[in-house]
Amino acid sequence: MKNQKRRDPIKVMLIWTIVLAVLAAGALLLGNVIRDYRTNLLANMQEEVKEINTQRDQEYAKAMAEFEASTQSGANLAWPAPNAEGWDVVDLTTYPLESPSMITLNRADIMNNGMLLVNQWHSRPDDFSEEALVSIGNHSSGDIPVKNYNLQLFPVAIDALKEALADAKAAGHENYMVDEAYRSWETQNTLFNKYMEQYSSRYSGNELIERTKRDVNYPGTSEFNSGLAFTLRLYKSGDSAVNSSTYVETEAGKWMNENCWRYGLVFRFPKADYPVKGTQDKSYKTGVAVSLDCYRYVGKAHAAVMHHLDLCLEEYVEYLQEHPHIAVFEDGTLRYEIVRRYVGDEVNPVEVEINTKAGTYVSNLDNMGAVVTVFEY
Repeated sequence: MKNQKRRDPIKVMLIWTIVLAVLAAGALLLGNVIRDYRTNLLANMQEEVKEINTQRDQEYAKAMAEFEASTQSGANLAWPAPNAEGWDVVDLTTYPLESPSMITLNRADIMNNGMLLVNQWHSRPDDFSEEALVSIGNHSSGDIPVKNYNLQLFPVAIDALKEALADAKAAGHENYMVDEAYRSWETQNTLFNKYMEQYSSRYSGNELIERTKRDVNYPGTSEFNSGLAFTLRLYKSGDSAVNSSTYVETEAGKWMNENCWRYGLVFRFPKADYPVKGTQDKSYKTGVAVSLDCYRYVGKAHAAVMHHLDLCLEEYVEYLQEHPHIAVFEDGTLRYEIVRRYVGDEVNPVEVEINTKAGTYVSNLDNMGAVVTVFEY
């Protein structure tokens, strides 16, 4: 029998050691590859999730912005949509106030807030009070030049004019002066009688009164009896060119007539081509056919509607009678909500319906048996 060759155990062990080492190295390398692959896969998944979340956040922000825009800073989504640009008046006559509540106000507190209609057909109310009238010069601390310090208005009108004159000055326009303001019933009566005497040799009775009314309003029916109206002209001490200028033809006059509505003031008696060429004749509505540089305080909300719908005060009151609930938008954003509620003449106290969701509100008597309330947003 041949002898079998015996394997060297050391050599065998060395071989297995090398094999195991190679396998271990391969396993480690494979583990690193797998780990790197999983790390890269996880990173890619995280990046994908991040991109998805970012996109969703952007879509959510866009949706919220669109929703907030659609609510129009308090506008009801059920309302008719306004124009996206410029000023727009939306009729809400068939829509109730969103969050109504009734409050009680005294007539005296809302008599002189701007909407009191006074003209030859509507005398100022019998309970009209002069108590709140103040000197224009004193109340404005001299910031409003006046013909004399006896000229008076209600504070709301003075404050509006003061704001307008400050902006006019910033725009380079100065030398405005209040030439005429409030007239008492007694003053108006004296003026009326003076004019009546001029025609007394040719007219008598009702004919004399009617002829006189062409030149001057009957006592209590003049806009100057409201305490909210005044006339402007230009005046500069020692400057005859300024003092003799035709107000509406000056740059200062043009600026005021273009911008007064922004401060709650309106040009009271527009007539054909006056104060500017192209002006529609409103004398058949106002009852005043003479050229008067007369302004009237009505409040910013009402002035905005009157300006953009080209309405005089008489037309605006009629408009509110036909559209007793309107919303006023600027560039698609709700600015004002206006409600007219009939309460009857000389009722005191007055019940007023308000919208509790509104920021602020102010109520006005219109001298047509109603209260007009403006909600500001």
